[in-house]
Amino acid sequence: MTEQPIKVMVVDDHPMWRDAVARDLGEAGFDVVATAGDGEQAVRRARAARPDVLVLDLNLPAKPGVQVCKELVGPGAGPRVLVLSASGEHADVLEAVKSGATGYLVKSASTEELQDAVRRTAAGDPVFTPGLAGLVLGEYRRLAAEPADDGWPGSSKPERPEAPRLTERETEVLRLVAKGLSYKQIAERLVISHRTVQNHVQNTLGKLQLHNRVELVRYAIETGLDHM
Repeated sequence: MTEQPIKVMVVDDHPMWRDAVARDLGEAGFDVVATAGDGEQAVRRARAARPDVLVLDLNLPAKPGVQVCKELVGPGAGPRVLVLSASGEHADVLEAVKSGATGYLVKSASTEELQDAVRRTAAGDPVFTPGLAGLVLGEYRRLAAEPADDGWPGSSKPERPEAPRLTERETEVLRLVAKGLSYKQIAERLVISHRTVQNHVQNTLGKLQLHNRVELVRYAIETGLDHM
């Protein structure tokens, strides 16, 4: 059976850039189902077109990219968001991840890097411009040490009367996720397939009643798995 192409939507307020990205992705075999030039249009069209991945600029008229992200990304629903921004500022990166983005790429990335990032984002594998992944993981660690509700997903720390039992392999995968490894790196280290890593992560999310990888990393750090 032929795999369905990944459905992508491109959001950017610069028409030439937006069209170029959409054209490059289309020529690479992605199904570009919609484009948008402002935040309100992006939310409306994304809900209608239901893309797998939203390639999103942060600096948008009518509604900023982080607000678009917050409105579209939710537990078990909405597209995965790959931010494609001119800004590599740490505050922008952290705000994007906090609002639900799966990955963050700066616009100086090559066409090949963007295509690879879209594929990985569609698979749920967070992807960041080199140097930014460590920053995000460091912020997870800092926030995990704070008892207050700081607005991050999963940050209110619901009571867990008894931790669900994870299998040895699930625990192993979770520990590597918390250390900041990509799914591909985890698959190579454990000598298993990328799909098997994804399955373990999905099973663990279900058992722990968590919604996304941000919450999963936080849980692992809170329980000390990242230091094992």
